[in-house]
Amino acid sequence: MNNLVLLRKDKDEFFRSDHQSPLTSEQKRCFSGLHYYPDNPSLRLELALERSVKHESVILATSTGDEREYEHSGQIRFAVDGQEAVLQIYEADYGFFLPFSDSTAPRETYGAGRYLEPEEVRPGILLVDFNLAYNPYCAYNENWSCPLPPSTNRLKIRIEAGEKKFHE
Repeated sequence: MNNLVLLRKDKDEFFRSDHQSPLTSEQKRCFSGLHYYPDNPSLRLELALERSVKHESVILATSTGDEREYEHSGQIRFAVDGQEAVLQIYEADYGFFLPFSDSTAPRETYGAGRYLEPEEVRPGILLVDFNLAYNPYCAYNENWSCPLPPSTNRLKIRIEAGEKKFHE
């Protein structure tokens, strides 16, 4: 069993049984696991972070109408099926933060977007593994407030990797 399969299995167990799960008690009773795209090695990328000249604070709206502040770190560039894409990278207390949406939403993935936490693998180089893309907690129920991807991170291409939509 590879690491991705183990991570997904552990996440299902967390959602099913942990008291910090984003699922309600009712949702846990009928929970049969999250849905994912198959592992897509072509969307496991090491990309140069094009750093912003100055770190600017950015305010992102949330699913409940609140706002959250992040530091804009820079951007990454990559191609999917020959189509170029650019995404903005932010920093939070826990590290890099990449909220994004793509053209799989809302039919296959959560309509408001998904998240990633890229890791710096070498100075200036980020591991951006879209296979680890996940839904924010607000995708599971309305008790959560989640930052929404800014318009600059709404891609017209399909990112067929990571977590799919939880429910209709």
